[in-house]
Amino acid sequence: MNPDLRNEAAPPEAPDPINSPAGSAGHPQPDPACEGRPAATAPDPAAAHTRIVLVGTQHPGNIGSAARAMKTMGLSRLILVAPEKGLDRDAYAMAAGADDLLESAVIVPDLATAVADCHLVLGCTARSRRIALEELVPRDAAARVDTLARSGGEVAVVFGRERTGLDNDELQLCHAAVHIPANPDYSSLNLGAAVQVLSYELRMAALAAAEAGGGAERRDPPASHAQLEGFFSQLGEALDAIDFHKGRAPESAMRKLRRLFLRADLDEREVRLLRGVLADVERMAMLAGQRR
Repeated sequence: MNPDLRNEAAPPEAPDPINSPAGSAGHPQPDPACEGRPAATAPDPAAAHTRIVLVGTQHPGNIGSAARAMKTMGLSRLILVAPEKGLDRDAYAMAAGADDLLESAVIVPDLATAVADCHLVLGCTARSRRIALEELVPRDAAARVDTLARSGGEVAVVFGRERTGLDNDELQLCHAAVHIPANPDYSSLNLGAAVQVLSYELRMAALAAAEAGGGAERRDPPASHAQLEGFFSQLGEALDAIDFHKGRAPESAMRKLRRLFLRADLDEREVRLLRGVLADVERMAMLAGQRR
């Protein structure tokens, strides 16, 4: 993961005594200076299809900070993948009034479960050659998220562990990477701040879409993450059946093919068509083998 997101070995910051006065049960309340201000817009429909996923979070306070960042920007769907510790007093203190997001957060055992029904999965990470993914800055990522979510597609924005980020297997489940272009001389952006940056850009994309009258509908539903993974699995089997790799390691070719098909933004009908083609490829390969 990006130094932006992983260089946080210290415990989470204490609540700001100015913007988070202590409330009941020790939970800080939202900034009084913000009370009474009218909302910029009504709740955005794209937010209902956008989830923030935190993987392996080590400090509960950082979960609270992320929840606060989300709520200020109109997001409410928080998924926790195998957090190291449960929600505690620090989590609620740092949430500063976003208790409802913590209480409705869904905890799952792994990232594959968290994103199985998603049509777009973006992993927030550093520039890395470990996994070759299309790389987006937050503003471009938010525009893509909003377009798909507004048409009813499910989207996940994924953040990794504070120290080590997302591992290779988790990055492999992402369709593109998001990199926050922080100061290269000091890029230590903590988890809550990183979630705030992405949440802000998602909010700005939503406001822009609202001013433009909303996004265009696509004719067929986009393929879900699980459907795409099923296609990639069958693709790998079909290539093996026709001896495409000729004894070479298949990983490099499969990475390139994944990128190609992910750029195509396949819908459900297109995935069914491609899987039908692959089924015939496998059938013909089996018949050819029987004739030998």
